[in-house]
Amino acid sequence: MAEQCPDPKHEFKELFSSTSRGAHLARVSATQRLAEWGYVTDIAALIVSELAANAATHCLAAHRDFLLRLAVHAHSPALLRIEVSDACGEARPKPRHPTGDAESGRGLLLVGAMAIAWGVGERTPGKTVWAQVLLEPAADLDQGRREPGLT
Repeated sequence: MAEQCPDPKHEFKELFSSTSRGAHLARVSATQRLAEWGYVTDIAALIVSELAANAATHCLAAHRDFLLRLAVHAHSPALLRIEVSDACGEARPKPRHPTGDAESGRGLLLVGAMAIAWGVGERTPGKTVWAQVLLEPAADLDQGRREPGLT
């Protein structure tokens, strides 16, 4: 497993219900928190959405919430670790290779394409699915969108 980011510069943790609404709220909360910290959120929000949706879809036991953790490394402030932990250890995530007309099964393929690393770690009970992404400061994006000649 890649480094767990034990001493983060920024950290956010919150429990969400294992429902589609919980997955949606996880994405919204992650987007808001990363924006507050001054980062562009597009890739991170997509990864949070995919991992949270997987937890909500595949952990079907009643009253089992999932935990979202975001941690920005103190020594590498452009590195974000996203973790989604649930109590369902029996459902181990693995990428699928859906057919062209399949309506699902592409989430972990997207995570793998956008993250610099991802994996699954054990926890008691259950598992943690994690991904690491490079963040871009929002200020850099704002500067890149300015019209030439404007200050």
